Amino acid sequence: MAQVSKEAVLKALSSILWEGQDIVSKGMVLEVTFTKEPTGTKVHLIFKIEPKKEANFDALKRDSEEAVKKVEGVSSVDVIFTANKEAQPKHGRAHSGAAGPEKIELPNIAHIIVVASGKGGVGKSTTAVNLAAAFSQKGLKTGLLDADVYGPSIPRMMGLRDEPEENAEGQMEPLERDGIKVMSIGFMIREDQPMIWRGPMVHAALMQFLRQVAWGALDVLVVDLPPGTGDAQLTFAQSIPVAGAVIVSTPQDIALIDARKALAMFSKTDVPILGIIENMSYFECPHCGGRSEIFSHAGAKSEADKLNIPFLGEIPLDIVLRRRGDEGQPLTLSEPDNPITKAFQSIAARLWKHLNA
Repeated sequence: MAQVSKEAVLKALSSILWEGQDIVSKGMVLEVTFTKEPTGTKVHLIFKIEPKKEANFDALKRDSEEAVKKVEGVSSVDVIFTANKEAQPKHGRAHSGAAGPEKIELPNIAHIIVVASGKGGVGKSTTAVNLAAAFSQKGLKTGLLDADVYGPSIPRMMGLRDEPEENAEGQMEPLERDGIKVMSIGFMIREDQPMIWRGPMVHAALMQFLRQVAWGALDVLVVDLPPGTGDAQLTFAQSIPVAGAVIVSTPQDIALIDARKALAMFSKTDVPILGIIENMSYFECPHCGGRSEIFSHAGAKSEADKLNIPFLGEIPLDIVLRRRGDEGQPLTLSEPDNPITKAFQSIAARLWKHLNA
């Protein structure tokens, strides 16, 4: 199998002209990376274009893919665009230089809910998956976007492995599971493939997942954010019309400290807080029925009361919930009568009522 070099890819791209100059000399090619596939090498390209010309990149995408596919050893090409412009602070607030504070329009998506946490390991992705399932079970047209580009876990949790196809309009078709439309960077890379991206690249990928994916008409799009308060969170807070944020935390003090940071970030960027969910709230022994509060208990409820924001509910630490996620069989889909399923359905119903109040 032929080894694909960056030089060969750039040579192929230099045949493409943009405003009278080839795109390589013009400095439009920000990044060229590679992923091994069974049939060859997948080439990942990141281009920088001017924001005002962002609507004209379809031809550039098509020409770039065709040119690079002619390089020996290339099996497929993935193109991402970033409109990398300097943005001025709005109302004195600092924000990422990757894009301006203007919100993009997504008229086909009625409500976007971001699921966030201040730290990793609190069950945020599990919560996002099961909330999306609960919305879908209510008969709502539901989407699920994995915005954790560094650690995408939604593909495994949803039991989806295929790479998205491209439709006639050049948009990616989301994968689907039980009526839920799903998109993740994890569909395009191996599970052990690291994403070594700078902030603007993360912003570009997320914007493309929203605007260049054929979501169709959705009642609700659930977004699984990465933990913390970084580039992905800023992209959604500043550039996306988010209906509100759901914060997931365990009841222990160390998790609540980080949850407060997430709450503060969304508050400062004018994203409504829809409420807090306490995950791993307690453990009920399947043998004796005894209850143990391993990570303390009611800490998230106390925090919600203190901050005067809704407490959405508590989810126990449960081996079946964990196992179903690992197996790609979300509990809310696979065990509709499980009490934890009922808890997620109750939270989804409360959120939907609030969104449509």
